[in-house]
Amino acid sequence: MKPYGRSGREVANALRSGKLTVSVYGLGRMGLPIAAVVADAGGIVTGVDINEKVVKRVNCGGCHIPNEPGLAGIVARNHAAGRLNAAVGEAESDISIIMVPTEVCGRKPDLKAVRWASEKIGEVLERGDIVITECTMPPGQTESLIGVLEECGLRCGRDFGLAHCPERVMSGTAIRDLTEAYPKIIGGNDAKTIEALKGFYSVINSKGVIAMSSVRAAECVKVFEGIYRDTNIALANELSLVCEKQGVDALEVFRAANSQPYCRILQAGIGVGGHCLPYYPYFVMDADTRLIRAARQVNDSMPLHAVELLKGMLRTLRRKTVVVLGLSYRPGVGEIRHTPTKPLVDRLVKEGARVLVDDPVFSHEVMRNDGYEPVDIEDVRHLDGLVLATYHKEYHSLDFRKLKKRGLTAVVDGRNVLDGAMLRKLGIEYRGFGRK
Repeated sequence: MKPYGRSGREVANALRSGKLTVSVYGLGRMGLPIAAVVADAGGIVTGVDINEKVVKRVNCGGCHIPNEPGLAGIVARNHAAGRLNAAVGEAESDISIIMVPTEVCGRKPDLKAVRWASEKIGEVLERGDIVITECTMPPGQTESLIGVLEECGLRCGRDFGLAHCPERVMSGTAIRDLTEAYPKIIGGNDAKTIEALKGFYSVINSKGVIAMSSVRAAECVKVFEGIYRDTNIALANELSLVCEKQGVDALEVFRAANSQPYCRILQAGIGVGGHCLPYYPYFVMDADTRLIRAARQVNDSMPLHAVELLKGMLRTLRRKTVVVLGLSYRPGVGEIRHTPTKPLVDRLVKEGARVLVDDPVFSHEVMRNDGYEPVDIEDVRHLDGLVLATYHKEYHSLDFRKLKKRGLTAVVDGRNVLDGAMLRKLGIEYRGFGRK
């Protein structure tokens, strides 16, 4: 059923009854979960991707996204039911969802993949269809796709609808976030598009929808959410540096300050990674966004500060063996995009250290291919220093007594989670961000 111009109730019923076809362009960490939950709601879904291996795996009922609870089962179930398949190139559908990566190149938004998907959709676009960008878009850029889509001869706002309905999802909780965590944001080019999508997303998301006044307003919502988080992390990081200068403990100070209901200082840490927060500020950054720019600079500086803390304890890093715990940017998630570990390792190497990287999420082969020297912390025979970059659950029970016997004399706690007093009793110097 073509949804453009239909009532929300009609679209919802069509989705539930398997009379609505949907294509999802991009089957990555966010795209495959979106395709899966739409199929689970009753839609007939085709995932489109340029990676033939990904397409082949989905078409066998497989899931190529690790560490995403519930996803593999939903993919397998809906493929077996004939509601979820994949293709290379393009796919005819009533609703087309663009969920390809939006990148930053030279601190400028790079939307090549989005425009590619739009061109593919334009080749099969029909009267009554709706095109949605769910990937995060710089304000104004969804509507810039109109010209590409209209090359087929149809007109946006007359023959088809266009919307931005941003995903609000974190890796590791994607299914929950898509279906029951928060309302869906909808920004359509006209009332007909918004009405249809209210019905569509109300079936998928139990929290309902928030309809925005424009496509651009919806774009701002998602970008601003990320910038808010990035800026607040930067504040915590900068305040932790103030604590270091004042000789007070950041955890103690933050905890006490947060007892006041209008104060919510976050935890300081070694940096901000992933495919979201480090990129979104550049979608709006210009000469007037001084606070946003400063926040990015603060967060990007934290891995280098960790190196200075370690260097201060070891006196020199030259010819020292340093183990970095954690390559992924977040515990339990196999994602290394913009990981703080990269600039950390680069600076340690520049200072003359031999750097070994442990991460239980990745195989040694994957880490080696990315240019790191992999190691299992239990197998290390000698180390001088250690930096905790990602607090994977596997590190919760580290045997520091054993590591001390193997030469460990200095630890930098990049997540402010270790027991500094215990380490000092073992004769290991300890530094965290703003920690005494």
